[in-house]
Amino acid sequence: MNMEKIIEVITLWATTYAIKIVAAILIFLIGKWIARKIASLFTKLMEKNNIDITLVKFLDSIMYYILLIVVIIAAAGQLGINTTSFLTIVGAAGLAIGLALKDSLSNFASGFMLIMFHPFRVGDFVKVGGISGTVKTIDIFNTTMHTPDNQKVIVPNSKITSDVITNVTANETRRVDLVIGISYDDDITKAKDLLKTIIKEEQRILESPATTIAVSELADSSVNFVVRPWVKKTDYWGVYYDLIEKIKITFDREEIHIPYPQRDVHLFSEQKTG
Repeated sequence: MNMEKIIEVITLWATTYAIKIVAAILIFLIGKWIARKIASLFTKLMEKNNIDITLVKFLDSIMYYILLIVVIIAAAGQLGINTTSFLTIVGAAGLAIGLALKDSLSNFASGFMLIMFHPFRVGDFVKVGGISGTVKTIDIFNTTMHTPDNQKVIVPNSKITSDVITNVTANETRRVDLVIGISYDDDITKAKDLLKTIIKEEQRILESPATTIAVSELADSSVNFVVRPWVKKTDYWGVYYDLIEKIKITFDREEIHIPYPQRDVHLFSEQKTG
C-alpha cells in the first residue's frame, strides 16, 4: 500500500470519526438543554400544585440527572461505544453504591416520606427519635432540631420514621394537666372551690372545652385533685407555671396543706416476764 492510499484511509477514518465526535457533542449539548427544560417544566408543575419546596428541589435534581444519564448513553452510542456493556457497568456500580450507602438511602427514603406526608413542619415542637425540640429544617437525609435549652440536634430521618412521632404543637389548643394533693385533714370542698376561683381568674384559660377539677385519687399521703384547663398552645408553659405558683400561694393563705410523702413509725416495747 503506497503512501497516498494510507493518507486516504487515515483521512477517511478521521473524517468519519470526526463526524461521530461532532454528532456526539451535539447530542450531549442539545440533550442536556432538553433535560434542563423538562426538569424545569416538571418543577413548575409541582410548584403549581403547592408541593413542598424541599421536595420540589430534590425531585428536580433527580429528574435532571436521570435525563442527563440517558443523554450521555445516547452520545456514547453515537461514538460506537457498546452501551449494553456500559449499562451493565452502571447497574453494577449502582448496586455496589446502594449496598455501601444503605443507611443513607434509608435516610433518603424517610426524608422523602417526611416531606411528602408532613407529620410535622418547620417550627413545630415535636418528640421524635428520643429527642424533644423545635424543628428548624427538614432535609432529605436529616432533620435539624433545637432543644428547649438551645442545643442543636441533627436526627437521621430513618430514626424518626422508625419511631413514634409526637407533634406537640400540631393543634391550636393544649390541655394543662396538674395533680394537686391536699392533706386528709383538709376540707376538700373548700380546696375545690379555691381551685375553681384560681382557674376563673386566669384570663388565658379557655372557656371551651371546660376545665376539669375533680378528686382523682386517695393516695398514701394525700387526697389528689386533677386540674385540667385548656389553653392556646402558645400560652401552655406560662399558664402551667403560673397556676402552680398561684395554687401554692392560695393554699398557704387559706391553710390548705399540700403534704409531702411521710410515714408514721410506731414503736412497741416488749415486757419480759421472769
